[in-house]
Amino acid sequence: MSDRRPLTIAVTGLNATDNPGPGVAVLRSLRASGLPGERLVGLSYDALDPGVYAAGLADDIFLLSYPSSGTDAYLSRLRYIQEKVRLDVIIPTLDAELPALIALEPELRRMGVAVFLPTREQFDLRAKANLPALGLRAGVPVPASAVVSSADELARVHEKVPYPFFVKGPYYGATLANSLDQALAAYHHAVAAWGGPIIVQTVVHGEENNLAGVGDGAGGLLGSVAMKKLAVTEKGKGWAGITVRDPELAGVAERFVAATRWRGPFEVETLRDPSGRHHVIEVNPRFPAWVHLATSAGVNLPRAVVDLALARHPAALPGHQPGKMFVRISWDQMVDLRDFERMVTGGEIRRDARDGRAPLRAD
Repeated sequence: MSDRRPLTIAVTGLNATDNPGPGVAVLRSLRASGLPGERLVGLSYDALDPGVYAAGLADDIFLLSYPSSGTDAYLSRLRYIQEKVRLDVIIPTLDAELPALIALEPELRRMGVAVFLPTREQFDLRAKANLPALGLRAGVPVPASAVVSSADELARVHEKVPYPFFVKGPYYGATLANSLDQALAAYHHAVAAWGGPIIVQTVVHGEENNLAGVGDGAGGLLGSVAMKKLAVTEKGKGWAGITVRDPELAGVAERFVAATRWRGPFEVETLRDPSGRHHVIEVNPRFPAWVHLATSAGVNLPRAVVDLALARHPAALPGHQPGKMFVRISWDQMVDLRDFERMVTGGEIRRDARDGRAPLRAD
C-alpha cells in the first residue's frame, strides 16, 4: 500500500450537534488534501447524524452496528462495507468504538484495511480513572482526582478531593458539583448513561486550552496544534477558539507521547493557571471536533494518520500558524427524504454516478 494511487478512506463520528463528533472535521481535512480520484466514506451509527447529509463531505455513507452489539455483528458490517467500496484506511473518532477496533486491528489488516491506533494498554493508560497515575508517569500536573464505585464512596470522597469538583463518566460528560446533593445527581446520571467507574476531579481555575496531536508510536510527537477556547457550550464544548503558540503545552504533549509511546491521534485538555502552568484534565484517544482548525493553521493531522496507517512514515509536520480562529454555527440542512429513507431501510447512501445516484446538493 505504499503507492500513491487514489485511496478510499473511511471516517466515523458524523454526529454534529452541540456536542459534535470529530468525523465531519476529519473528513473536511481529508477533502482539503486528497488526490484526484480519492473517495471518502462516512461511517455513522445513526441515520439522523447531521454529517450524513452534509453536501460535498463524503462520497458514500454507511450505517455501522454499535460496538455494544458484539464483535461478530460489528465485524460483519465492516466486511459488508469492505466488499462494497474496498476501504484502504479507517480513521475512528469516537472513544466508545476504539476498544472494538483495537481488538479487530489484525482482522482488519487481513481484510486489506489499515488503521493507526493506540494499543489497548496505551488506551487504558490515559483513561480518566488512570489520569493521576499517567500524570506521575509523564511528569505533568493533574488535578486531585478519585475513582468512586458507589454513592457511599461519593459521600466521603470530599476528604480526598475537595468541593467543588467535576463528576465524570468513563467516556464522556463532566458535571460540576458544589454539594453532595449535586454530586449524587450527577453520579446517578453518569452511571445511567455510561456505567462506571465514575471519576471526580477537583476544579482548577484557569484558561481552557486544548492540543491536538499525532504520536508516531515510537515515543515521538509527529505534529501538534494548540488552541485556546474562547467560547464554550453549557456542556463545556468549545464553540470558538484560536490557535496559539504555547511551548509549555507542547512540552506536556511531548512528555505524554514519550511516556506512553502513543500511537495515533490524541487530544490533551488542560487548564492554564495564572502562573502559566498547565494542569491536564483529560487526554482523549482520538482527534477533537475542532481538528479542521489545525488543518486551516497549516497542519493536516488527519492526512498524517492516513500516511502512518499505510506505513509511509511522513516527515515531522511543520509548526502551525497562530491566530487562526474557528467559530461554530448552526444551520438547517435541507435533506432529500429519499436519502433518509435509504439510510433507514438500507443503511447506506451511495453517491457514485455509476449506480444512478447523484451526490447531495447544497440547497
